[in-house]
Amino acid sequence: MNIEAVSIASFNNISKEVDSRFVNLKFINGNEFIFFSNYNSPKSLAFNSHNQISALFFWSSINIQIRIKANITKTPRKFNLEYFIKRDKKKNALAICSDQSKPTQSYEDVQRKFKKSLDLDNLQDCPEYWGGYSFIPYYFEFWKGHESRLNKREIYEMKNNCWDEYILEP
Repeated sequence: MNIEAVSIASFNNISKEVDSRFVNLKFINGNEFIFFSNYNSPKSLAFNSHNQISALFFWSSINIQIRIKANITKTPRKFNLEYFIKRDKKKNALAICSDQSKPTQSYEDVQRKFKKSLDLDNLQDCPEYWGGYSFIPYYFEFWKGHESRLNKREIYEMKNNCWDEYILEP
């Protein structure tokens, strides 16, 4: 079970497409959930065009899911720089050399770019195109599944700066 894996769904207002992917959640600071990405990636373009996302955690071993609706923004550059310096050098090399989600001729080309970055790049120099995203939830659904399908669904929703709590039918 990977507790940091979260599925993020977004809408690209330009292409009019919905997309989802798993990201590695790195921090929860107060009400902010934070992960990192290439700012030139398709997901980043979607976030730039439409700042609402949904996030989904699911743990099959305990039959629990948490659904979240949130607004998403970039983290401050200073925060990105401080975090980048602390990361594993191989992860930094990949962040520096990868044109995330762009087509390439072969996996061998990816490996060559990575090796070149490891050997030649300053692996503490955070590129401008890399950084964090912070999402602040305004909706939570805590879902507990049961064999009988009599699933428990507890909702917490921000309304007028207060959390409203209610139960949904299965």
